[in-house]
Amino acid sequence: MLEAPPPFPSFAAIVVAAGKGLRAGLPLPKQFAMWRGKPVVRHSVEALLSAGADQLIVMIPEGGEESIRKALSGLSNWEAVVGGETRQESVARGLEALETAERVLIHDAARPNLQDHVIHSLLKALEDYPGAIPVLPVVDSLAVGENGMMAGTAAREKLRRVQTPQAFRFQDILEAHRAWTGSLTAGDDAQVLDAAGGSIALVDGDERLNKLTFAEDFLSDLLPVRIGTGFDVHKLVTGEDLWLGGIRIDHDKGLAGHSDADVALHAIVDALLGAIGNGDIGSHFPPSDPQWKGANSSQFLAHAAELVGKSGYRAGNVDLTIICEAPKIGPHRDAMRHRIAELLGVDMDAISVKATTTERLGFTGRGEGIAAQAVATVIRN
Repeated sequence: MLEAPPPFPSFAAIVVAAGKGLRAGLPLPKQFAMWRGKPVVRHSVEALLSAGADQLIVMIPEGGEESIRKALSGLSNWEAVVGGETRQESVARGLEALETAERVLIHDAARPNLQDHVIHSLLKALEDYPGAIPVLPVVDSLAVGENGMMAGTAAREKLRRVQTPQAFRFQDILEAHRAWTGSLTAGDDAQVLDAAGGSIALVDGDERLNKLTFAEDFLSDLLPVRIGTGFDVHKLVTGEDLWLGGIRIDHDKGLAGHSDADVALHAIVDALLGAIGNGDIGSHFPPSDPQWKGANSSQFLAHAAELVGKSGYRAGNVDLTIICEAPKIGPHRDAMRHRIAELLGVDMDAISVKATTTERLGFTGRGEGIAAQAVATVIRN
């Protein structure tokens, strides 16, 4: 029978999530962006709380209170503290905010895949040293660059790649930060302790602890292809223009709705939003909002395509089926395909438009309304 792993000794934790995360090129700071179904910062907080952190401070940017509240909704035993201009200033504020602690782990939120064995090794090393950091070997040859030219080499055998969390005896790292000279730049907390004369042990890191830095780091986690479906129905009434598939069709009746009621485009919008897990047309364009009264549904489809792009995907293909007795869709099929392809920025052959009837059964069979269903794929960029 396998023995249960030993419990972690008591420790506090600081998660550094106060940066701007600009290099990732995302519409929000990367620590609040989604990664594997959760905000990036939540992964680290959950791992540290699960490991038994007695106190947990999350350093956040100015104005980040609402973002962190949403990101950590449902979790307890954590506190948010606004960080400083530099990473060192943020950590110093976090250390001062801790009430009492013997050991503290300081972790970058941008390293979300935190493993228990790393935490255990770090805390174990604190039995003998005031600080410990996880490291990985350098496997590539190294060159010193100068003005675009190779100016020398470096001995990779002596170099290590440094990760977080970094572990410290609390009083040692607190005093080291208080003594830090502001004119210097600290890349991490091990440098702060080293400058104060503290010894730092090296323990094995984990390749899974790689830092999320660039947009590709988020996109690589996306599925190659995702699929969504959509369905919509609108009533046919006299006195309304009939918009269907993004074009106006001459008919004795039109579709009634808050917008132009284009059921075909609405179904495609829902299919695209479903593929990226981003709600439905009603959540983005609620009928209760007067600004969308009579709006052209092409706006809705263009917006859905924009959201697909921001999610790291692009529209793939669309298979649309329009369900009605009249008007006949065949004469307008290619015009619809052309317009939908134009709005999505895809080739026309990626758009299928079909039509069927319900053999005069139901509301569509009686000519009371038109329904549409769509399947859409999105492809990772």
